[in-house]
Amino acid sequence: GLWTHPTERPSIHSPRDAFEIFQYFLAYLDHEELWVMNLDTRNRVMNLVKLYQGSVNASQVRVAEVFRQAIIDNAPSIILAHNHPSGDASPSPEDIAVTRAIVQAGKLLDIDVLDHLVICQGRYTSLKESGFGF
Repeated sequence: GLWTHPTERPSIHSPRDAFEIFQYFLAYLDHEELWVMNLDTRNRVMNLVKLYQGSVNASQVRVAEVFRQAIIDNAPSIILAHNHPSGDASPSPEDIAVTRAIVQAGKLLDIDVLDHLVICQGRYTSLKESGFGF
């Protein structure tokens, strides 16, 4: 589904900013979900899209699906996030593989993949900052 916040469009300047928004949707779930945040040229949130629910593995993730809303809205950049219900915020090899594929596709589409966050209750890992898949 597509989530838009009519009144306020927060700006994202760091992984922490993105985490603050994503955590409301992802931090307390008992299953995995993968979301994408589409940003405008001033790094303001255009919308959030829930892409997948259940365990997320590379074979399931259709890269086209990840960029669909960004292409429709002409968004220049996106941030991905998914949660680990286990409470371990370290990215799996699968997470890194998915990220790498999406980053590569973004280059072709001229859409900047700014980050991919793994979110747990109260904390997160930025794959970009950790150097995974970017």
